[in-house]
Amino acid sequence: MAGYMMTAEDVMNELGVKRSKAYAILKELNADLLKEGYKVVRGKVPRPYWETKFYGFPKDR
Repeated sequence: MAGYMMTAEDVMNELGVKRSKAYAILKELNADLLKEGYKVVRGKVPRPYWETKFYGFPKDR
């Protein structure tokens, strides 16, 4: 079972990108979350937020 938080490793596997690109994507998403007033963990984003940003809806729908 996948964890609640997406890590750089998860992003690499999901998108087929290198580690540096995965961290750049996570950094951008963390910045968006901060602007929305959420607390963030550097280098991780919640999986539901990831799914909404990349697929437009949670994958389990």
